[in-house]
Amino acid sequence: MENVKPAFQLRTERGLLKYWLLGIITLGIYPLVVESHISEELNLVVSPHDGRSTMHYCLIFFIFSWLTFGIAPIVWYHRTSDRMGNELKRRQIDYGFGAADFWLWCILGSLILIGPFVYIHKRMKAMNLINADYNEKG
Repeated sequence: MENVKPAFQLRTERGLLKYWLLGIITLGIYPLVVESHISEELNLVVSPHDGRSTMHYCLIFFIFSWLTFGIAPIVWYHRTSDRMGNELKRRQIDYGFGAADFWLWCILGSLILIGPFVYIHKRMKAMNLINADYNEKG
């Protein structure tokens, strides 16, 4: 089976500094947009291989977050991180990322304050690598 390159290019320029600075400038709107794009891109790139679907981030943030007293976003980040890690392995991209990074850096790392920043950096880099590989190989 021949790999077919996509007709359009997925984003590969995400970064921690841009995420946080634009998040501050836009009063939190930019991170919502980025996470929404990640949920859409995961479904585009990964769903044909794992048969699962990621719920759109806006639904999680605006509806299920308060209905579940903040548990839905935790589950969403765990699942998306796991899907990203599995896709990195499937595409044979040498970058360590997965659900464990969410729990270690974002949750436990919040005790040292810098953990969530490390997690977001790793998350953005993982998605950039997946998208770059998808843009190249389909």
